[in-house]
Amino acid sequence: MTGVQTCALPILEKLLAVTLGDAFQAQTGPKPVCGCTHHGHEVVRKRIISEGLKSIPAVMQALEWTTPEGCASCRPALNYYLICAWPGDYQDDKQSRFVNERVHANIQKDGTYSVVPRMWGGMTSPQELRAIADVADKFAIPAVKVTGGQRIDLLGVKKDDLPAVWADLNAAGMVSGHAYAKGLRTVKTCVGTDWCRFGTQDSTGLGVRLEKFMWGSWAPAKVKLAVSGCPRNCAEATCKDIGVVCVDSGFEIHIGGAAGLHIQGTQLLTKVASEDEAVWAICAITQLYREEGWYLERIYKWMARVGLEEIRAQIEDPEARKALYDRFAYSQRFSRTDPWAERVAGRHADEFNPLSRRLEFERV
Repeated sequence: MTGVQTCALPILEKLLAVTLGDAFQAQTGPKPVCGCTHHGHEVVRKRIISEGLKSIPAVMQALEWTTPEGCASCRPALNYYLICAWPGDYQDDKQSRFVNERVHANIQKDGTYSVVPRMWGGMTSPQELRAIADVADKFAIPAVKVTGGQRIDLLGVKKDDLPAVWADLNAAGMVSGHAYAKGLRTVKTCVGTDWCRFGTQDSTGLGVRLEKFMWGSWAPAKVKLAVSGCPRNCAEATCKDIGVVCVDSGFEIHIGGAAGLHIQGTQLLTKVASEDEAVWAICAITQLYREEGWYLERIYKWMARVGLEEIRAQIEDPEARKALYDRFAYSQRFSRTDPWAERVAGRHADEFNPLSRRLEFERV
């Protein structure tokens, strides 16, 4: 901040005080989660743990929320913090999710939805491709597109058709790709040593292994992974939230990339010699981010806030890394549930039940 900007701040605050009168309060300390509370994200997360708060009403009461039901900013945040803090104890509050997460599909500008089946590590089969083609024909889906994450997107699905589309894809063994999720989206891979003459490690196999273990995990924001089989980086691992670049001696693990509104390359976090160590480190990184990140804060923003060296110290410490990995593995016991199958089976109230009470969160 320049000297001119610094000098201007007190003047601006005085002007606001004159304009707003007693209603004006200068912002000091961390930014609140939303207008319903004066507490910041860090305070809320710490008190959920220290006070054993295990429901949204309990958090709001203990932290003296100013609104009884919260709002579209704080309820999704509290829902995530409770899921992360108490896996197996806390039940996901469907009322605190936005429309994409309620219907497990991405809403489009015309009110239709897009459905993205998961393809482990970008791999598919003739059976899966036939199932996708059959669904596109059966429901007159107008657009079928290959995505940047090595999956296939069915665009223009009518909302009333969603349960039947899911049922047909489930019958072919395909689960939700969580393309709407604040959580793991996809693991992009190249063909590695299976086919490429430059491949140094089995990048496809590692990507499939990571995705099959980590799918369904919720996070503060979307998480994208990639595994490139050599430094030529065909899977573009160095612009993902977490990326692996395979080398002759093992695996380089990178963190903090972004390729959307904000563009930046990853930074090298650590190097490991074996595939097992790569999985342990990546799950530990993800869990550390899950526990420390603020809702809607991408990994690169979290990394800038806490510091790369602090993250590296925990990942390279064997005991800290194991503890983080173990907590992630435990939480996955309750996360790897396909929401398409759950809804088709009618196991919980949902967007398609007009009797379901929910907050009308339409922001994605």
